[in-house]
Amino acid sequence: MKNPIIFSVIIPAYNEEKYVGKCVKSVKIAERFFGRKCAEIIVVANRCTDRTETVAQNAGARVIVNNDKGISKVRNAGVAAAKGKIIVTIDADSLMHRNALVEIYKRLKSGRYIGGGAPSVFERNSLGITMSSAMVAFNLIKTIHRNGLLLGAMFWCMKKDFAQIGGFDEALVSVEDIDFAVKLKNFGKKLGKKYGLLWNSPVTTSARKFDEFGDWYLFKNPKLVKRIFSGRDKKAADEFYYEVKR
Repeated sequence: MKNPIIFSVIIPAYNEEKYVGKCVKSVKIAERFFGRKCAEIIVVANRCTDRTETVAQNAGARVIVNNDKGISKVRNAGVAAAKGKIIVTIDADSLMHRNALVEIYKRLKSGRYIGGGAPSVFERNSLGITMSSAMVAFNLIKTIHRNGLLLGAMFWCMKKDFAQIGGFDEALVSVEDIDFAVKLKNFGKKLGKKYGLLWNSPVTTSARKFDEFGDWYLFKNPKLVKRIFSGRDKKAADEFYYEVKR
């Protein structure tokens, strides 16, 4: 008898040939630490003009082609195709910790958690990156004050609960991750469950935005950060996310 699919790991990918293979392999390592075949890996190739699809398939992922413009739509498309009971979302330029799937399963099986996120560490750091990260944190003060710390470098929850909260808000062009975390936590409160953070299984994420724009870029451009955090400024989102050449 084949092992059932427990996890569906969704990886949105826009021209990610440089990173997506490593991301998929990190999920497979986490699967090995889980102890058996338990996950399907779905790469949603979004408007790709490079070798993302080929690299992802060669690494062992199932690829879905998507031409929507908007990360929420891309993530939701991946979840719609998922067969697992547990949804995990991670960005293509990030690496899953080897113990992540074990931790997620234990927390959800306990019945005490609605789901949650994971902290992230950059593959490299500098004073500029630290100060730019502080600028981002400053724009999250109100959200943190109202909802607590909602780290979401990698989200995880039951697929049925993902559906109950409506997935990622497709009206948002940015900060859809923060919005999703708030919705998930509030839904959990109604059920008497907690939003969990995988402190022992952080995500390692690339510093490519800083490589592209400079380590001090966000710190020196507070108005752009504020526009991005509005969630609805398409021009700002295009400038920093959707129209960046890779």
